[in-house]
Amino acid sequence: MSVDTVLSAAAVVLVAAFLKGIVGFGFPTTSTTLLALFVDVKTAVALVIVPNIVMDGYQMIRRGELLATARRLAFLLVAGATGIVLGTKLLVMLPAWTATLVLGLFTLAFVALNATSFSPRLAPASERWAGPLAGLVSGIVGGLTNTPGTVLVILFYALGFTKHEFLRSIALSFVVLKVVQLAAVSHFGLMSFRLFGLSLALTAVALLGFYAGLQVQDRLDQRRFNRAVLVFLGATGLWLVYRSL
Repeated sequence: MSVDTVLSAAAVVLVAAFLKGIVGFGFPTTSTTLLALFVDVKTAVALVIVPNIVMDGYQMIRRGELLATARRLAFLLVAGATGIVLGTKLLVMLPAWTATLVLGLFTLAFVALNATSFSPRLAPASERWAGPLAGLVSGIVGGLTNTPGTVLVILFYALGFTKHEFLRSIALSFVVLKVVQLAAVSHFGLMSFRLFGLSLALTAVALLGFYAGLQVQDRLDQRRFNRAVLVFLGATGLWLVYRSL
């Protein structure tokens, strides 16, 4: 990997982490999508796993009451871990253009979901079957594209989670799935020692961007900024679909 590519990767991670600090979402989607513009998707997925674990780990610890949340999400997390392994295996098997196309389509789906007022609702009793199903699907999607969040966001919102339970559940789910994903990409040969070292270095860059984003979070009109981020992601998703075809 050339020096220019490494510097570009650092710039992407800095921007994606900064946006996450401000709007509270989208680091895997933004970073993987932008990195895929100048490296292959498989490398992009590997590079941003460690920064993702560290940032979501911080958010998870901030919210507390992890034991109760872990018990509630136990079956979802087991299904999600299984899905991550399956999705990573698909990433290894599929040609690069296919992974790029899937990433582009899921980026557009993410944008479409956030740009609408779609408000699905599920009865609390539905969590027993919907949780494991959503975990499996999000794991497969996450292993293939590094963007597992959309399915989980829909589920937790549909079940009517309170704000703190929602944030705690998202953070815990991402940490568990990303740790399993790190093991899976290492097992399938997608994470070399060199890439792991670069991912660690990018973690330091990500924390700088994340901290800066948190500092300006309260100074901006969140709705307008979210809209700008979604427009940018939408344009990038369209470019990835075009590039893959």
